Amino acid sequence: MKKNVLSARKCLQAVVPYQPGKPIEEVQRELGLKDVIKLASNENPLGPSAKAMRAAEKAVAAAAMYPDGSCYRLRHALAKFYDWNPEGIILGSGSNELLLLLGQAFLNPGDEVLTSQMSFAVYPAVAQLAEARFVATPMREFTFDLKALSKAVTDRTKIIFIANPNNPTGTMVSPTELEKFVRRVPASCLLVLDEAYYEYTDPLWRPDSLSWVLRQPNVAVLRTFSKAYGLAGMRVGYGLVSPEVAHAVERVRAPFNVNHIAQEAAMAALADSLHVKRSVALARREREWLTVHLGKYGFEAVPSQTNFVFANVPRGTGQTWFAELMKHGVIIRPMPGPYVRITLGTRDQNERLIEAIKAIQNSSFNV
Repeated sequence: MKKNVLSARKCLQAVVPYQPGKPIEEVQRELGLKDVIKLASNENPLGPSAKAMRAAEKAVAAAAMYPDGSCYRLRHALAKFYDWNPEGIILGSGSNELLLLLGQAFLNPGDEVLTSQMSFAVYPAVAQLAEARFVATPMREFTFDLKALSKAVTDRTKIIFIANPNNPTGTMVSPTELEKFVRRVPASCLLVLDEAYYEYTDPLWRPDSLSWVLRQPNVAVLRTFSKAYGLAGMRVGYGLVSPEVAHAVERVRAPFNVNHIAQEAAMAALADSLHVKRSVALARREREWLTVHLGKYGFEAVPSQTNFVFANVPRGTGQTWFAELMKHGVIIRPMPGPYVRITLGTRDQNERLIEAIKAIQNSSFNV
């Protein structure tokens, strides 16, 4: 007689756990290195602002108390910042959690989730965890092909994810073309515009996405404090949505999902526009510098609107370059095939990356 055994949900067999960038400490242990830099996870090399750090340090005194479960003060600070209805703001432990919460709130088994290939790795998991069908159309020149997306929409399409700018390719779609696409999205489908890198983009390329939310309650805009604000370790993401969407998310959100220290740091960061300007200026300057110098060694970088560059390696695969650069104490992010994603660091960090590439190409090792 066959014994009963504990088994997880069948849909989990298709879920690939998210693989974060390799931690500095792990590389130090594995390779016996002391000096390691990480250019893998699109973190802000300037870190948080001094105001955010002071707010976090002060908030530690209340660590024994549960946080404000409604994030009232942070929600209203965001509402004032964007001139937005507080009831249309959702908050999560990073925008990653908000992606999953939207899936829990709106997807039923058999629904379809639509996006493009070579986009954010969490999107498939949102579909798979809800037992929905995941559909990804090919990109065009490393950018979301909106015509292909439009053709792929069916009566079963329930959520469309568009990362703009896209991670990992760093590209954006034309604001004009995106608005045309938004107008064509069926009212029964939720369009999620994932704008995690919004602050880094050229103002001329920024879509008027918040006005679309006001016009169409089935549009949601997600942003984060992890990138330009430098609070990746605090995990605070937020969404600007219709009250209808917010009320649905509230029913699946876990209590106290944004901790007290993170809430306080985020409010202080939001008020420090100068730090964001410095972070953006550094990224734009280093993006231009790194693109030119990568090109000197055969790396073809895709034009980026973010704080990272996506590049085709001169030979070998992204994985082989990842492994070789780690030996030189530089962590980057390998991508499938002949691609890598490299976070923009300080000039010293970026120069160290280029020196490591130069040393690898001059060595006898054939990547």
